[in-house]
Amino acid sequence: MKLGIVGLPNVGKSTLFNSLTKAGAEAANYPFCTIDPNVGVVAVPDKRLKLLGDLYHTQKITPAVIEFVDIAGLVKGASKGEGLGNQFLANIRECDAIVHVVRCFDDSNVIHVDGSVDPVRDIETINLELIFADIEVLEKRMSKVGRAARNDKDQAQEFEMLKRLKEHLEDGKLAISFERKSDKEEEWFNEYDLLTAKPVIFAANVSEDDAADDGDGNEYVKAVRGYAKKSGSEVFVVCARIEEEISELDDDEKAEFLADLGLKESGLDKLIAASYSLLGLMSFLTAGEKEVRAWTIKKGTKAPQAAGKIHSDFERGFIKAEVVNYKDLLECGSLAAAREKGIVRMEGKDYIVQDGDVILFRFNV
Repeated sequence: MKLGIVGLPNVGKSTLFNSLTKAGAEAANYPFCTIDPNVGVVAVPDKRLKLLGDLYHTQKITPAVIEFVDIAGLVKGASKGEGLGNQFLANIRECDAIVHVVRCFDDSNVIHVDGSVDPVRDIETINLELIFADIEVLEKRMSKVGRAARNDKDQAQEFEMLKRLKEHLEDGKLAISFERKSDKEEEWFNEYDLLTAKPVIFAANVSEDDAADDGDGNEYVKAVRGYAKKSGSEVFVVCARIEEEISELDDDEKAEFLADLGLKESGLDKLIAASYSLLGLMSFLTAGEKEVRAWTIKKGTKAPQAAGKIHSDFERGFIKAEVVNYKDLLECGSLAAAREKGIVRMEGKDYIVQDGDVILFRFNV
């Protein structure tokens, strides 16, 4: 999974990125200190792996990972070359979802690029730039398709869809809300890789005082939640400064620090939960003496396609999947004991993999 972190300058974007990834992107109180996209890979915390690792006395534990891309702060007019212009666009297009960091704190010492704190205005500023960038993509496509549309029925149909989609964006609406009328339209739509077609997670960056109650008393956060509800987006509340402080602590110290602040989980935990929820993701597990590993798949994935995440041969030569829930496996103490109790199931090609399944795939190629 790849998430692009965006936001206006000085909203806490790079500070949050640093704390999530410990990658050390420069953070400063002025716009555009992040000029090249910074990339960091983060392990997805999963307590199940440690428990299974202890059971198998495994040599290696491999968690699922998320790749974060921190992109330079955007400003009004970015799509036309203002600020850093279009340098950010290609990097966002490669991401599965966008994490939009929104400033929800007052601090006279931290400059706001528009002179005041207004999270909904800030969101709409960036959305507008992304819309402009998407319209530019559509215009180029229309120019190409239009020439062929006179002599090709498919191209003519695509051109009509492109016109509808362009009008949709020109009305200030995001591509993600555009109605596709057929499977063919869905296929064309996906080819365009539009920025405003990507799901969005809003990171409401609050002060330390507002972190403990999850921003419930913060009017800025309420506004972001109201906006997100209308657009079908996820929201998580985070204090980038707190995240920066705990990023250097070990797990025990981190838990103690969060407890002292009245926090149940870190910003990274919240972000992972929000991203998995938004993208409809889950993890199945493989376990043995050599390795215990988490594999991220879409909810609803069938066994052969899950096997294909490990290796294409597993999917191509799929025979059966030997499946047991990780809790049942831990309670039995071994796979052999679980088999004896009849808890291990043999599932076929139509089995839909569940979160927390420990699977041994049987295949032949």
